[in-house]
Amino acid sequence: MPPAPRDVALIRLDNALALFDEFVRNTVKDPDAATLRGLERRFAERLQVQPSYWSQIKSRSRLIGERLARQFEQQCHKPPGWMDIEHGSGGASGRAVAAQAAAAVTAANAAQPSSPQPQDDDERFIVGLVLTYYRRHPERARTRLLDLLGEVLVTPSATPAPAAPKPKSPDEDSHNLWARSQRDVAPLKRKR
Repeated sequence: MPPAPRDVALIRLDNALALFDEFVRNTVKDPDAATLRGLERRFAERLQVQPSYWSQIKSRSRLIGERLARQFEQQCHKPPGWMDIEHGSGGASGRAVAAQAAAAVTAANAAQPSSPQPQDDDERFIVGLVLTYYRRHPERARTRLLDLLGEVLVTPSATPAPAAPKPKSPDEDSHNLWARSQRDVAPLKRKR
């Protein structure tokens, strides 16, 4: 059975590091540590990003999104989509290492529960839209989002057994639904 495909974020990171290695090889014959620091700054300039941003990408604290991947391709004269495709060393050992890395990533993903964090650019876009809407119109957003997502957010165990129905105002009903939903959803982690 072929190994599961790797996450596009890891592929883009590997390809960005490969672009940097290619840049170093084409620029300096035997680089030392001081030369490498200068080359990292020059490479970031070539990519048209700040050196600190390139450093964050290398340290895996920033992901390479769709737009940035296309920018890297354009600035390094690679065809469109190059950043999203694995480029092994071509040898059997390179393919074996890539297969082992893919298997390790798959095993790690299977061991961890599905992350509540956005996984790709589409999910980050949707989360950003919802947050923007909520921050501008909290009451309206709460009511409309609960109308759309209320059935999904409220688990059957969290819903109390129906008592004798009594008339409620729409605001009171949506507020109760919002309170019940908050109990079932983990809070977001604060940024540092």
